[in-house]
Amino acid sequence: MSRQSPSASQDEARSGVFLALSAYLIWGLLPLYLKQIMHVPPVQIVAHRTVWSFVLVAVIVLAFGRLKGIRAALRTRGTFGLLMVSATLIALNWLFYTWAILHEHVLEASLGYFINPLVNVALGMIFLKERLRPVQWLAVGLAGAGVIVMAVAQGGAVWISLALALTFGLYGLVRKVVAIDALGGLAVETTLLAPVALGWLMWCAHTGEGVFGVDRDTDLLLIAGGLLTTTPLLLFAAAARRMRYTAMGLIQYLTPTLVFFQGILLFGEPLTTVHIITFGLIWAGLAVYVADMLRAHRAMPVTLPE
Repeated sequence: MSRQSPSASQDEARSGVFLALSAYLIWGLLPLYLKQIMHVPPVQIVAHRTVWSFVLVAVIVLAFGRLKGIRAALRTRGTFGLLMVSATLIALNWLFYTWAILHEHVLEASLGYFINPLVNVALGMIFLKERLRPVQWLAVGLAGAGVIVMAVAQGGAVWISLALALTFGLYGLVRKVVAIDALGGLAVETTLLAPVALGWLMWCAHTGEGVFGVDRDTDLLLIAGGLLTTTPLLLFAAAARRMRYTAMGLIQYLTPTLVFFQGILLFGEPLTTVHIITFGLIWAGLAVYVADMLRAHRAMPVTLPE
């Protein structure tokens, strides 16, 4: 196999950074989209997001001839069952996130994605038997302290952050062990969810609670939900193949940072003393986590690409 030239490798890395930034930017600006359809019930938003994602992914799969590969992957033992679990988890994550944004819990939503990397560390320890270094224990401990502060001071509000972090963390864990690529996995997940989502939308239409077909602008926004769901996932998958995992780990904080500032500057959510203490502890934990990640990365031996 021929070695990749340094310039070609750098070009690929730069394109990876651009793709990753694009994915996290779309995710980070999603609250702006959701605020445009506040009059739509959260469950209907998620149902439309699922149905239109299914339509778009199906077109992509058929256009690029990926159906055969997906069928082959599903023949692997346990794959279908794991994708049923991951489909349930991502649907719950979408629902929790949509509910949080529409009910003025944008800061709690951002908090959930700030603690997600540290939740992933804890999940790796529990389910994958990964051993934590002392510095990682410190990072998880600081994040845990931040969550406890919010739980004691604000009670129920912390459930939103924990629900988002746990559902997305468990989703990532399942997708880590299932033998299928990003597009194939999303295709199967949306195929599993689409009948339920479509059934719910039909029921809403039957009872007169449905919003689709009433207002053209709302219809277009709901259809766009499929594009806003599928596009960043595909961009993320493409970026992951082109750049170092460490860099991806740093860029991921763009999303909760954008959500955090939207909550304060655009949506007028109050930044209380409890929020400041909570975010301060979690950001301290993230700083420790990132510093340890960079240190571990520098200690890795350098290999030339082939």
